Amino acid sequence: MTTTRRRRTRALAVPAAAALVAALAAPAAAPAQSYPPPANPTAGQKAPKGPFKTRRVCAPKGKKAGGCFRTIQAAVDAAKPGDTVRVPNGTYRQRVRIFGAAKRYLKLVGNVKDPGKVVLDGKTLPSNARQNAVWIRDANEVTVKGFEARNWNGNGFFVLNATGYTLTKLHAFMTGVYGMYAFNSRGGTMSDSVAAWNNDSGFYIGQTPPQTKPKRSIVRNVSAYGNVLGFSGTNMRYVTITKSKWFNNGLGIVPNALDSEKYAPPEENVITDNDIFWNNWNYNKGAPFKLRKSSTGTPYPIGTGVLLFGSRTTRVTGNRVFGNFLMGIGAVQQLLLKQKDAQDLIGNRVSGNVLGLGGADLNGRDVFYDGNGKDNCWGPNELRSPTEPADGSTFAPCPFSGANAFNAGAQQQALKWALDPAETHWIRHEHAARAGYTPLEVYEPGKTPMEQPVK
Repeated sequence: MTTTRRRRTRALAVPAAAALVAALAAPAAAPAQSYPPPANPTAGQKAPKGPFKTRRVCAPKGKKAGGCFRTIQAAVDAAKPGDTVRVPNGTYRQRVRIFGAAKRYLKLVGNVKDPGKVVLDGKTLPSNARQNAVWIRDANEVTVKGFEARNWNGNGFFVLNATGYTLTKLHAFMTGVYGMYAFNSRGGTMSDSVAAWNNDSGFYIGQTPPQTKPKRSIVRNVSAYGNVLGFSGTNMRYVTITKSKWFNNGLGIVPNALDSEKYAPPEENVITDNDIFWNNWNYNKGAPFKLRKSSTGTPYPIGTGVLLFGSRTTRVTGNRVFGNFLMGIGAVQQLLLKQKDAQDLIGNRVSGNVLGLGGADLNGRDVFYDGNGKDNCWGPNELRSPTEPADGSTFAPCPFSGANAFNAGAQQQALKWALDPAETHWIRHEHAARAGYTPLEVYEPGKTPMEQPVK
């Protein structure tokens, strides 16, 4: 593609910019509940020395074995730092709270080989008790594995104000906000898990405190489908997303800068070696949940694989991106962020990605960039579809330093994509067959979420 530089041209008029921000930046607010204000992630919680005990929970049906705890929460309450709580197969209509330094390094373990056999179901609980299936707060290095969470008003698995966590071998289905959620925390792992049919995003890491010696968060070997967003990360830092599948969502992966959380913008993130495909689900035409006004009352640009909405030093490399009818990979300035010095795209690199599956499953447009900011570079990438802008003038090849070539027309185009009905600007193509997967554009009425023919 051409890399000819252009002079910077006039930015969007304020009313148009405001509309774009309203369309792209409406944050998802958690349902009404008493979350404590975020604090500095806990420090000084030393690893316990033991001896450690295993606390066992009674099976939800049948004869109660001697010495077991009748609820998961009772076992957690009895546990000391470093202990393990084991939960047998069954459906548990209970929430679990793991709060404070006295629960640091705790391990909550269900069925690691088949998480769907240990279900935390919030459906019949009163609303004040069905916000989060598992909530970790102010407790470092807690491990949760081998559970399925479903039918929660808030989140499936929620980590708040922690340094270190492990969420693995989990399923998060049909929550009101996020499937797996880490907020205001330093370091951690989400791995080997599935998140589907969540009213905002399947996976979320947000408001990462800046650090001089960063602790990276790793999202690895996960799958997200049937979510408004596969992955959302407001003001996230030091996150690596890798070896995962993001498909059949409204959008695939969306790091973003918003005023709703501290520490804008997102920076020092890596999105690498993922399969990002078929993110064309128009949830406005039907969904297994009531669309929440806070997250979907304004439109997202459905049909997008990866979108950087204000970002610094993010690496998008080595991904396979195909079959997204609006665009494969895009980047746009966060126009009206109150923190003016965090609006621009700075130092991002998009390279080594294979778009369009070798021509067998094309994106509507392979790449989009409005040319905002500086030190951003693109390529080499394997492209099979048009770019936006079509002349490629904003896509400085890597390596590159200096001011990028802003294109007001491209930014106006992003505005249209956000505000017009989802399919207005799609460029449809036939999908290549993919064993075990079925493309989702419209939710099939009369079928439960798990009966939808998507995977």
